[in-house]
Amino acid sequence: MIRPRTQLGLLSLVALALLAAPALAQYERPVEAAPTEEDIGGGYVTPSVQHALPRAYWLVLLDAGLLAAALAVSCWLVLARRSRTGLLALAIVCLAYFGFYREGCICPIGAIQNVAAALTDPDYAISHATLLVFFLPLLLAVPFGRVFCGGVCPLGAIQELVLLKPLRVPRRLDRLLGLLKYAYLLLALWYAVRPAVERDFIICRFDPFVGLFRMTGPGYMLMIGGAFLLLGVFVGRPYCRYLCPYGALLALLSRFSRWGVTITPDQELDCGLCTDACPYGAIEQMRAVRSSCLFCARCYQTCPRERARVRLTTPVSAEPKPTELR
Repeated sequence: MIRPRTQLGLLSLVALALLAAPALAQYERPVEAAPTEEDIGGGYVTPSVQHALPRAYWLVLLDAGLLAAALAVSCWLVLARRSRTGLLALAIVCLAYFGFYREGCICPIGAIQNVAAALTDPDYAISHATLLVFFLPLLLAVPFGRVFCGGVCPLGAIQELVLLKPLRVPRRLDRLLGLLKYAYLLLALWYAVRPAVERDFIICRFDPFVGLFRMTGPGYMLMIGGAFLLLGVFVGRPYCRYLCPYGALLALLSRFSRWGVTITPDQELDCGLCTDACPYGAIEQMRAVRSSCLFCARCYQTCPRERARVRLTTPVSAEPKPTELR
């Protein structure tokens, strides 16, 4: 049984709610304007955001254009100029811009999830720039091979630069580990196409290098990224070869490439020096395997025909004529 005092209190609360209801119904918060620090008062300061604000759309399109230009330069350096030095310079520039400056945000690898979610969820929309970033490397892979992996991808570039003493991975183990990237791709797609409340973009969340690019992130991810780089000193690009889900797509499409890397296009010497120079196991029977070739141009450095070609095409400075004796 409710006591009279308690009953009076409940009736008072109900009366206050009824009186306040019309006032609350008349209040409308303008959705296009948020309260400022002056409106709030009391010395309130707006907290700084943890990540940079979204860029203007024309800057996003500019990033996509820079990616397209870098892909074209990579293709020209490897297939036309056959220059390892030029490709390394391109890799450093792309690592500095796409990696550290843009903090790994211009990323076809992570775009796998966005595209998959957009294809299965009508309420999930992505920009045209995201589509360009995702499809450009795939389209180039069909005629030319894994151009993106050579000197454009910041994840590949940072691993390429730390490879100092490469060890050869046994062929059978290399192929077995290479299957992991296909399993990772399927797992990422499964999480990306889940309902919105259950969706998870695991490629971005477990990217081993994005924490290094942003100089922030969970401690365990920074340690994983450091472990990959330490392993990469001895094993050529472990993430690219064994875990990269976008690398799985590129490997499938590059099987159809017609103008990929050829070690000696006019005459095969079969000396085997290129096989020893490739740290990625991408040369079999003295021929480049298109699906495994990472466009690093290392094989050009050891090929005797390439060295001879460079000597023949390098202009020789004119020697001064000897002084005529009288």
